[in-house]
Amino acid sequence: MARVRAHCFFSGRVQGVFFRYHTRLEAERLGVSGWVKNLPDGRVEAVFEGEEEKVRELIDYCKNRQPYARVEKVDVTWERPEGMEGFEIRY
Repeated sequence: MARVRAHCFFSGRVQGVFFRYHTRLEAERLGVSGWVKNLPDGRVEAVFEGEEEKVRELIDYCKNRQPYARVEKVDVTWERPEGMEGFEIRY
């Protein structure tokens, strides 16, 4: 399968609701690499790398199935994969 990279910005009620924690857990479950961090403007930024189907599933999880968040908008830019390994929460 082709490896892809998605650079995402999530807006809405996404900070203070364990968004980063749950994103990391789901990414690890799916085998997706990357990182996630809070931004000063209240959004969450994330980069996901892996098999296209798994990356799209993680974006859908973040948008629609986060347990406490309420995502109002997602901006995704598809980029060239860099070969990332593992998943981390950045501060």
